[in-house]
Amino acid sequence: MPIVKTSAKGQVVIPAKFREQIRLRPGDKVLVTLAATRKVIIEPVPEDPIEAACGMLQGGPSLTQALLKERREDYAHEEKKCARFVRPARLPQQRSRIRKG
Repeated sequence: MPIVKTSAKGQVVIPAKFREQIRLRPGDKVLVTLAATRKVIIEPVPEDPIEAACGMLQGGPSLTQALLKERREDYAHEEKKCARFVRPARLPQQRSRIRKG
């Protein structure tokens, strides 16, 4: 585990071995977070965060399908509940016309 020195400006050089492993190039941005007491995590920030996040939820349950299923069940329940209050539709019967003589 290499030991590095902090400059007067608070800068630290990340060893080349680690920069290669995380594919960090000059000019790239990094996210620095405090993980626990006296521990710092340095992670590279992707150039396009949207593209980097694409597919990260793949393979999980479909929230859209779950919502649609729930709505179908609610609709069926409401239809069943309201069906007793509504009379079935009747077709109008044709009445014979009475002709005046």
